[in-house]
Amino acid sequence: MEKQEQQKVSRLVFVLIPFQGHINPMLQLATILYAKGFSITIIHPQFNSPNSSNHPEFTFIPISDNLPKSQVSAGDLFGIVSALNKNCEGPLTECIQEMLKAEDPHDRISCIVYDSTMCFSQSVADHLKLPGICVRTSPAATMLAFAVFPGLHEQGYISFLESMSLDRVSDLLSLMLKELAASMKKITTDGVLELRAAIADSVKKCSALIVNTVDFLEQEALTKVEELFSASAFTIGPFHKLVPTISSSLLKEDTNCISWLNKQAPKSVIYVSFGSIASIDEKELLETAWGLANCEKPFLWVVRPGLEVLANDAVGGFWSHCGWNSTLESICEGVPMLCKPFFWDQNLNMRYVCDVWNVGLELEEFEGGTIKKAIKRLMVDTEGKEMRKKAIHLKEKVELPLKEGGSCYNSLNDLAKKILSF
Repeated sequence: MEKQEQQKVSRLVFVLIPFQGHINPMLQLATILYAKGFSITIIHPQFNSPNSSNHPEFTFIPISDNLPKSQVSAGDLFGIVSALNKNCEGPLTECIQEMLKAEDPHDRISCIVYDSTMCFSQSVADHLKLPGICVRTSPAATMLAFAVFPGLHEQGYISFLESMSLDRVSDLLSLMLKELAASMKKITTDGVLELRAAIADSVKKCSALIVNTVDFLEQEALTKVEELFSASAFTIGPFHKLVPTISSSLLKEDTNCISWLNKQAPKSVIYVSFGSIASIDEKELLETAWGLANCEKPFLWVVRPGLEVLANDAVGGFWSHCGWNSTLESICEGVPMLCKPFFWDQNLNMRYVCDVWNVGLELEEFEGGTIKKAIKRLMVDTEGKEMRKKAIHLKEKVELPLKEGGSCYNSLNDLAKKILSF
């Protein structure tokens, strides 16, 4: 990407949510925009603070989040997100007000760039008369869950599906929306529904929407999102392909596995990772271990990811929870997937992998025999070899929008121009 011929006179204030799968793409986006000539301030809750030493070019400012230890230890993700949206609005407002008071006219704040799940940030932006840019780190299709919001009762989910006018979209998108609705239906507390309503409201009010995706991967969903939100979506993903490899892991990484991986035959290793949040119980853990041990293929099981394992030529398959970051990384490296989603958008992502792009298999259950057979299908059988060919073809297609004149390249330049117009 070409760098703007200008001094760094426009400052972007990023607001992070403290989960690894969100921190990574937000810091990647910050790095992309820094390279376009913008100054960057990162405001983050004290919980799960990112390592500022990895980005000395940014200014990091922690704000109070008042999260109860009991809530954090319980691992209630939606409860934590709801609490952050209630507890951080005041501290964020005060923090940016102080920044505005001390503002250098040669380094003015242009806008607030916030993770869509930190939706209170748009209210802060409106209050301070600053533009707000919403960033969706999940696929564009998940935005459809917020477009027409269901009421605080189960019947609301029927109106959600009806409001998507499923007769006017493809059968495949219809299937994916039903998958998304089914995931939503499992979490129906008033707090969660309230949060989703707030996210929808913030997206409708934002000055721009950035999505970590590629146009051709989600063309139908993107068209629907722009129609329902009356917003222009800037698709400048995959973020990680536009930045140098810099660790933003919240945990210490063990790099010893890479030397082992380098000694393995090409496309022989099954890589296993269930992301930074998903967890499995003891029985599932044992079944996974037995399935891997009996599959007669070398495997690398990473408990908490962070390393660039997928880029290694030895990796021939990826057993994943289908988080969006992992999914994008897998298709960018041409690695077919074995999919075992846990919650939320992961089920929808699996549909993309298995039914739209045809570069992966669904693992039905955590059972040793089932796991062994699935790995054989992916790594050894003709079916898996055909998927690998499709994965490599998809990798080549994803590389094109990143080049000069491509959709990602152009979208990034258009975004930079829009920010400078604020």
